[in-house]
Amino acid sequence: MGKPKEGTSHHNGQTHDKDIVKANGHAVEEDDRPFSISCEWDIKQTQQFTDDGTNTYFWRAHTVTILLILLCIVVYVGAFEKPNEDGEYNAKRGLIACIAVFLLFGVTQISDGPFKRPHPAFWRIILCLSVVYELALIFLLFQTADDARQMLKYIDKDLGKPLPEQSYGEDCRLYTPGHPKGSFHTFLEKCDVFLPAHFFGWWAKALIIRDYWLLTVISVFFEILEYSLEHQLPNFSECWWDHWIMDVLVCNGLGVYLGMKTCEYLGNKPYHWRGLWNIPTYSGKFQRVAAQFTPYSWTSYDWKATTSLKRWLAVCGIAAVFLTAELNLFYLKFILWIPPPHLIMQVRMALFLGIGAVSLNETFRYMDDPTCKRFGQQAWVVAAIVSTEVLICIKFGWETLSIPLPMHVTAFWTLSFGIWAAWTVWTFWPSIIGGFGVHHGSESKNGGISNAEHSNGVITNTEHRPKHE
Repeated sequence: MGKPKEGTSHHNGQTHDKDIVKANGHAVEEDDRPFSISCEWDIKQTQQFTDDGTNTYFWRAHTVTILLILLCIVVYVGAFEKPNEDGEYNAKRGLIACIAVFLLFGVTQISDGPFKRPHPAFWRIILCLSVVYELALIFLLFQTADDARQMLKYIDKDLGKPLPEQSYGEDCRLYTPGHPKGSFHTFLEKCDVFLPAHFFGWWAKALIIRDYWLLTVISVFFEILEYSLEHQLPNFSECWWDHWIMDVLVCNGLGVYLGMKTCEYLGNKPYHWRGLWNIPTYSGKFQRVAAQFTPYSWTSYDWKATTSLKRWLAVCGIAAVFLTAELNLFYLKFILWIPPPHLIMQVRMALFLGIGAVSLNETFRYMDDPTCKRFGQQAWVVAAIVSTEVLICIKFGWETLSIPLPMHVTAFWTLSFGIWAAWTVWTFWPSIIGGFGVHHGSESKNGGISNAEHSNGVITNTEHRPKHE
């Protein structure tokens, strides 16, 4: 963010015309804006909002200040701190310091992502954390399975121990009268902490994917994958009502429905931002602070999966990556002996929600905006993470992954893939002959991303054209 130009003034709390900030406007020869930012919607559009000084200060990177603080800490450690003779303690502390310095560099120096709330620095640090996670995965990939498991003891001494096998599909009776644990103990055992976590997880996925059809496909296919792979992972074995009622209908379905309703609300909400000190009341200031943790604007995704062959293959690829990332979670915790409720798994899932939101937005823009010629940085890192996780599962858990599929499972997937391939060829035969259809992004020049009409700084979704979130 650039510094405010001299001459901007506020008299008696009033904002002058020269304090108006136009975000996303193209640079012109006579541009007297105090500062400009690259926001998440169409870079060709302009929104106006007022700056009372809080925006300028809040959006500045403060690179020199952070550098000075970092140097003060390093000088203290190097010149004044008494050395510790514990080698393991020093190694852990040094590794944490290396990660912290990298995060500080990233949060101040790397380019902004597509999202600006609650602050661009938040999404920059999410990107940096995803890079750190990818580096950790690369390091594990060069170890043996036993060494990788024992290294996790540096994080938690209780790790590195084989996990007991657990199956949820042994007794599928909903009603067992006379049972010492109760007549409905089988059902009640499933209603644990993972039930609300499952629901909120799919609510968040709905905010990320923003499409009923794609969400439903991913939800149903993951349950089918659990059926198909329960011979490899015992905890994939569940009762039929746990698969289709508890998961697909209740947790996934309700989470998707409420998530899409949230998307509709955010898509129809007017967005009008003012500087904090331009708001006269304390309640208004408090609401403005709280609104900082809501979207700056909203983009509705129209995936248009069947408009071209490239589009169809891209959407199918997105679904495949989502399913692979979900499977990786279960295989990694099984192969590396990490119990399901462990903090490592919770942090991994929370990180994937953040990086998934950014990477999918970047992927959608790359698919839909003809002016976007570069694959997003977060999408690039996510592709590397998912691929590295798969390679770790193959290297460390080959004896598990190599267990052959049952004959009926092989027949099902062969038939399913054959139907998918036949439908694809039948639908896009002219595109296949013509060399994979139209050029990148050309099928969506008039649609795809819900644009915004700007009037007096208010944004309302009214028409469709490419834009950036």
